Amino acid sequence: MTHDGPADHLEQNRRYWDEQAAAWHGPLARDHWAQAEPRWGLWATPESQASVLPDGIAGMRTIELGCGTGYVSAWLARAGAHPVGIDLSQEQLATARAMQGEFGIDFPLLLGNAETVPCEDNTFGLAISEYGASLWCDPYRWIPEAARLLVPGGHLVFMRYSPLFALCAPPEGPVSTTLSRGQFGLTRLEAGDHVQFVLPHGETLRLLRSCGFVVEDLIEIQAPESVPRDYAEVPAGWARQWPSEEIWKARLAG
Repeated sequence: MTHDGPADHLEQNRRYWDEQAAAWHGPLARDHWAQAEPRWGLWATPESQASVLPDGIAGMRTIELGCGTGYVSAWLARAGAHPVGIDLSQEQLATARAMQGEFGIDFPLLLGNAETVPCEDNTFGLAISEYGASLWCDPYRWIPEAARLLVPGGHLVFMRYSPLFALCAPPEGPVSTTLSRGQFGLTRLEAGDHVQFVLPHGETLRLLRSCGFVVEDLIEIQAPESVPRDYAEVPAGWARQWPSEEIWKARLAG
């Protein structure tokens, strides 16, 4: 399975996140780093409910693809893993380094993109992305790259917007109850100053299988009755009826 689309999204998204990084500095990044239990995604779904991470994480080498401020890698480090984070935004990585100093948690942070990672084959037991490469990189490039990086039997976990959300999200404004775009051909979502990627379920499944992955779970997240906030793109009420986000868990055969 191949994909020959343009690669200009990398530069667009780098500029976007360097400019937007101030919104993720300070209290928000600090709140994520300070969490005693991982809480995933828009609706802060607790790890005890979602079971996102594989067993045996202690001692495992992990890579966070599109790590942003690095809080997922910090959670992994607290669990005994040996994480590496990679991100294309210097500003996001600067915040990650500041958080490392504040919380006394140190791990390598690489400036680069998750579609071409400067690490050797068969290096990691877990590749993970929470709205990082899973949303901002071309899946036909970053998923094969994740397969290259993983040891046989290694785990791939990623969280992204659901295809249903993408189908119901208009070019501007919050998600609606009306389909705004077609499912066939759904891949690349242009938003003016940045680019996101969401594949339909069938296409995602075929891509994972073509890269040697066995899909172990697909978790469609429902917003809880009580949430701390709505988002401009998706109110909690919508996400209580339909999944705005989802988590894929896969294992590399071998």
